[in-house]
Amino acid sequence: MTVEPDDKQNEVPEDEGGPGAGDGRDERSGGGRSRSSRKSSLRETLVLLTSGVVVALLLQAFVFQSFWIPSESMENTLVEGDRVVVNKLHGATERGDVVVFKGWDGEDTIKRVIAVGGDTVKCCDARKRITVNGVPIEEKAYLHPDDLPSGDAFEKVIPKGRLWVMGDHRSQSRDARSWEEQTGDGTISEDDVVGRAFAIYWPFSRAAILSTPETFARTFTEGG
Repeated sequence: MTVEPDDKQNEVPEDEGGPGAGDGRDERSGGGRSRSSRKSSLRETLVLLTSGVVVALLLQAFVFQSFWIPSESMENTLVEGDRVVVNKLHGATERGDVVVFKGWDGEDTIKRVIAVGGDTVKCCDARKRITVNGVPIEEKAYLHPDDLPSGDAFEKVIPKGRLWVMGDHRSQSRDARSWEEQTGDGTISEDDVVGRAFAIYWPFSRAAILSTPETFARTFTEGG
């Protein structure tokens, strides 16, 4: 940061020159330094603004990205019009994560991960719950209140490196169940995951952190 010179230090004492000469040199000297200081401050401001823009672009390119929710397939966790922040450096994708990925049609899509590579995912048990490796998932905390876990029966062994994803509004979601004729029997590749959605930031009235539901903290082995 530039420190403005103290004007009193730039004054020429009257006994070192005539009043007129002293005043003129003081005005010229003070004016020159003032203009120089303004130019220096302007340069610093421009550098700071440019640096801020570069940092923001780098963060968006490599770390964070914003996405707009265009449909009701993730209600009530996410509603149409919500804007979420996605962490691209999310590490390994885990059960329960809400992720943005390159969908089956090539478009950016957002769903919840239900099962990962090596899991057997099935619908449904006697209480109409989806199970992963025989362990039931309690989905009331995030599932749309008007929905069952699934209207369609299925059982899939998820290949390594792939994921089984579903919307929270199951009756309004085109998810893994809708694309079983595609390569991977409806699963998606981990490599197609853009990042994990971790917060709603707009509208302000709905701002929230998207945490992993407690049901996914279990050990997903038979009897776990």
